[in-house]
Amino acid sequence: MKKQKLLIVDDDEDLRTQMKWALAQDYEIVLAEDRPSAMAAMKKAQPAVITLDLGLPPVPAGVEEGFATLDEIMAENSQTKVIIITGRGEKENALRAIGKGAYDFFYKPIQLDELKVVLGRAFYVSQLEHEQRMLQKRLSGDTFEGMLGTCPKIQDIYAIIRKVSGTDAPVLIMGESGTGKELVARAMHRLSVRQAKPFIVINCGAIPENLLESELFGHEKGAFTGAHVQRKGRIEMAEGGTLFLDEIGELPMLLQVKLLRFLQEHTIERVGGREQIDVDARVVAATNRDLKEAMRGGTFREDLYFRLGVILMSLPPLREREGDVILLAKAFLERYAGENRKKIKGFTDQALDSIMQYAWQGNVRELENRVKRAVIMAEGAKILPADLDMEEVAPLPKPKYENMGLKEARECLEKEMLLKSLARNKDNLTKAATDLGVSRPTLYDMMEKFGIPKE
Repeated sequence: MKKQKLLIVDDDEDLRTQMKWALAQDYEIVLAEDRPSAMAAMKKAQPAVITLDLGLPPVPAGVEEGFATLDEIMAENSQTKVIIITGRGEKENALRAIGKGAYDFFYKPIQLDELKVVLGRAFYVSQLEHEQRMLQKRLSGDTFEGMLGTCPKIQDIYAIIRKVSGTDAPVLIMGESGTGKELVARAMHRLSVRQAKPFIVINCGAIPENLLESELFGHEKGAFTGAHVQRKGRIEMAEGGTLFLDEIGELPMLLQVKLLRFLQEHTIERVGGREQIDVDARVVAATNRDLKEAMRGGTFREDLYFRLGVILMSLPPLREREGDVILLAKAFLERYAGENRKKIKGFTDQALDSIMQYAWQGNVRELENRVKRAVIMAEGAKILPADLDMEEVAPLPKPKYENMGLKEARECLEKEMLLKSLARNKDNLTKAATDLGVSRPTLYDMMEKFGIPKE
């Protein structure tokens, strides 16, 4: 196994040599005698742990050069574990160093057996934090084609996406506003044989009715006032790729007839034209309306509904995605804290409670917007309910277990406590296990049971 790297920074050559020989069996040792050599060695070797003597040249009798070195180390990589070497009469310096980000301090004269214990703990904590960062990276990245979630309902959606991506069958995605309907459509496109071709989006509810026909089907030069040139419509632009019709329930009846003809014959006519144009495009539509109610009311064609809905997908609202709200909130926090260069460590317990109890009528989009706002507004190291603008919200009632069976209630409470503990401890698995009073293997088993990624 490759040895972990340890950087020893000390102006005493004899002491550096003694420490190197004493620790070389366990670690790959890198040596430095002053601030410039220490920073050069750190950038080249990228050690996880550093021992730092505060008394460095050009003023070895003082401590300010050591503190300046510590500041540079933390600025270069705040995850580095720095162990300060200090005299027994300098406890105030040790505490000052801890306040600046040092991991621990060690008194002179150095007792190697004790130092080995401190080093072992520092490397162990560094490894745990590395695991945590990998988990956070996974949570804030593309868990599945840009979507994040571990609850059974969203996993079922992933399974459907995998199955239908290999076909050209029309898909109708239903779900409340903000549930991620366009993300699902894009995922199907990226996983299909059409991935190299265009993905064309049109929001049927955002374009005035008198312009929508031209937007969809295009127009010929002179077809109407202002039509100075021939123009392709969105359907034609999607040739070979995927056409995503968002808010299909807002499509006027006249255009519903023309869209139905395209779905049946795969041909269109531009406005003002007579030429039949063949178009090979897969159609994915989405709506937040109840189309069956619209059909009963005579505002949506039944034949178009069944033509579009060869495959129906119903996206669950966020309030029904048990446990996902915390995973998503953490992912958004990681993303926007990085974008805004703010060192925010997480959410307070009160903020987590507010997030878990809130109704989320705007679903994932609302959650993302609130976390983005919170990152901008936050003044402390953790997000408060006020940062989320959730002080005045009417929260949902706490989970009720009395209508559940004992097994279901126990699992519901167990998952809730696990997610809260992971969030509270910033995904540090050792701390979470201690917090819950279980062993790490038991914690792993719990995370596997509820589909929570460990790395």
